[in-house]
Amino acid sequence: MSSPTRSLLVIVLAAGEGTRMASSLPKVLHAIAGRSMIAHVLEAAKGADAAAVAVVIGPDHDRVAAEATRVLPGADVFVQADRRGTAHAVLAARAALARGYDDVVVMYGDTPLVSAETIATLRAPLAAGAAVAVLGFRAADPAGYGRLVTRDGALLAIREDKDASPEEKRIDFCNAGLMAFDGHAALALLESIGDANAKKEFYLTDAVELARASGREAMACEVAAEDVAGVNTRAQLAEAETVIQNRLRARAMAGGATLVAPETVFFSADTRLGRDVIVEPNVVFGPGVQVGDEVVIHSFSHLEGASLSRGVAIGPYTRLRPGAALGEGVRIGNFVEIKASELGAGVKVNHLSYVGDSSVGARTNIGAGSITCNYDGYGKHRTIIGTNAFIGTNTLMVAPVSIGDGAYIGTGSVITENVPADALAVARARQVNKPGWASRLRERFTARKAQKG
Repeated sequence: MSSPTRSLLVIVLAAGEGTRMASSLPKVLHAIAGRSMIAHVLEAAKGADAAAVAVVIGPDHDRVAAEATRVLPGADVFVQADRRGTAHAVLAARAALARGYDDVVVMYGDTPLVSAETIATLRAPLAAGAAVAVLGFRAADPAGYGRLVTRDGALLAIREDKDASPEEKRIDFCNAGLMAFDGHAALALLESIGDANAKKEFYLTDAVELARASGREAMACEVAAEDVAGVNTRAQLAEAETVIQNRLRARAMAGGATLVAPETVFFSADTRLGRDVIVEPNVVFGPGVQVGDEVVIHSFSHLEGASLSRGVAIGPYTRLRPGAALGEGVRIGNFVEIKASELGAGVKVNHLSYVGDSSVGARTNIGAGSITCNYDGYGKHRTIIGTNAFIGTNTLMVAPVSIGDGAYIGTGSVITENVPADALAVARARQVNKPGWASRLRERFTARKAQKG
């Protein structure tokens, strides 16, 4: 995504409290498409081949630091102890700046729609000799945004809305906030920014006029408004979700998947679909789903942390939980839940069953209403079922238990002991019929009801 001869430092500002989200969760940890906003930003930095990433957080934001290092274990985390503006926040990462990268890009943890391509666009003027580059977008209603004042492609200044002249207020080219700096001059330029303003804060935008005053060039780069949209409210979070879902749906279809009703299918950012996959309406993909070729996912299914091999068919109303691994040609039917289980090729679980913490061998059939009883109130236990086994309807398999290859379990059994290969296991009380008993019972109940009436 970038020139191999230019090293890149990305600084992500993530100190916002998110009070407008009406949440105890730091704003940048709110998720879209199954991934936190800051994770989206860090993934974009990774995709742009950043040599280093620095994340600036607020005090007591340990959860933000943990998320940043989970996504990018090599990321440096710095704390902005005092809130004194955006330039002040960037300088909290002074140690990273001092290493002397060729390019420095400043991003925000609450702009989750930024892509690696957008970062490349922002860096391009630096390779051409600019000291500062700024991302801008065209706003239908620019009121409230900082305006990018340009002449012949050069950026002259960033004018805040309240400070703009009537002529400048008519400018629809607005500041997106993301900036890039010549890494070899960035530290000195940032340190020259003063706080001579009403709030006594250090504003990153002042770098434009300071760079020009020193004889260096500043440039503005135009991108689509949705690429740089910030999220400050729950409503904006929903808007960002809509944008990214549309992107993910388009990616899925371009990759060879059929979405019968695309607007009803919801993906996570890391969902991967093979070719000739068919996804019916009202399907939700949680994080960590991998789908092979020629898979059919019927309506109202929910998948998370699951892998589906070639030719699998699931649903409708199937739930796959983390650790579900379905082998080639597996069939999972309506109202079936699979969790932390490996199902071999050709396994069938067609109706109303739960398979958890299990291994099921190839071509085994699990009848309707069957359950692996994996939890004893204190811990989880595994059920092992061999190949070509037949599990009759309404079987309860009380783990830990093993059922051998080719074994047959009679309907309605409660299996508490291991079943050898090719054996028949029947674990239920013997049927007893009592002729005339039902009629006598009804007569007794009818007489009792008459006495009460």
